[in-house]
Amino acid sequence: NLLVPERRQSQSSIAQDSCLTSTTPCSVTPFLTKFGLFTLSPQSFDAPTPRAASRTSTQLEAGQQGHSSVPENRQLLKATDTTEVSPGTGCETETLQPLFHTCPCKSQARFPAGHCAKGSGRPWSLSLVFLLGVASQGISCPSSCSCQYLEVNCTGQQLQEFPVDIPLDTRQLILAANNVSYLPVLELSFLADLVYLDCRKNLLGDDLDFTFIGVARLVYLDLSFNNLTQVTFSTFSHLLSLVVLKISDNPNLVAIEKDAFANNTWLRYLDVSRTGLTFLDTSTVRDLPNLRLLGLSDNLWHCNCSFLDFITWMMESDVHFPDADNITCYTPAGLRALRMPAAEAQLHFSCLTQLYKQDYVFLCLVGFCIFLAGTMAAWLAGVCAVIYKAHASKGEGEEEEEEEEDAAT
Repeated sequence: NLLVPERRQSQSSIAQDSCLTSTTPCSVTPFLTKFGLFTLSPQSFDAPTPRAASRTSTQLEAGQQGHSSVPENRQLLKATDTTEVSPGTGCETETLQPLFHTCPCKSQARFPAGHCAKGSGRPWSLSLVFLLGVASQGISCPSSCSCQYLEVNCTGQQLQEFPVDIPLDTRQLILAANNVSYLPVLELSFLADLVYLDCRKNLLGDDLDFTFIGVARLVYLDLSFNNLTQVTFSTFSHLLSLVVLKISDNPNLVAIEKDAFANNTWLRYLDVSRTGLTFLDTSTVRDLPNLRLLGLSDNLWHCNCSFLDFITWMMESDVHFPDADNITCYTPAGLRALRMPAAEAQLHFSCLTQLYKQDYVFLCLVGFCIFLAGTMAAWLAGVCAVIYKAHASKGEGEEEEEEEEDAAT
């Protein structure tokens, strides 16, 4: 606050008396700098006089040159408490000058012994005001949302887009029950400390690849009650710390790639209940070492021989399946509404004893190969036998001729 006129006049007279007698004006203005320490005398803690605010770019470049008259008992203060000289003047002051002031100086020697103001002051006031101003600019909250410590809650606000002005230190963001159809990658990347994201009951579609590339610390992610259609490796591959993932109640979700969760090794709770899934590869969940809860209920599982391996894994694993009574087969018609343990027995019997068309084709090919190989082997054996017999007959004829010749002689 500005001083009353009487005190301001008194301070001005004191400043005129304390300044050296010279006609050279020296204008002193405050500034903040990030680097450096400057030496100030103990008297620099005097009260400031009222002055108009001013900014310059000239700093105390030569503050440590030609200081033969500088007292030895100077104190080191941070640069945020220092002042600078206005351009065009050759003198400097060692007094804290939070506001503008002009006084004549006797000479252009640096750091003169005199002071332009006296009284008791607060050297930290300028820094405090500056820090409060910066802090006030950093504190923000999206309109129609409630903000608490590290939490932003925008539940049920009928938002059409991702909210702006979210504090950068937000740890928990709740966007449930809105109409958000797209999560911007850039805005999410600013929330590097985000660990909890709730986006249930929105309109998010299948364009989620590389969406969460900037929130690698995310631990909890809820995308249930949306319009997801597929999950690929690029969807959650950057969430290396993910522990809870809920993608249930997405009726259009029909495919999850085999290696969709290959990088989510910390995943403990996965919920894919009430979706359009008909098949899930065993390796997709079997290779998750920390998986403890897996929601699979009310899906359109197609219980064929290809699904038998997954059902067998369900029966043998230590993973808990919530609402296990509703994990049933949807097709074929003979196994509809059959729970997984009973379906496993049926599939074991049908898949190991019943032959399908491809099985008969395979058997026919094997039989034909065996028949062809046998025919060729018999033909080769006959040829060998004929050759051997002809060779043996020729040898016997030669022996008989030799015996006849011996007898004649």
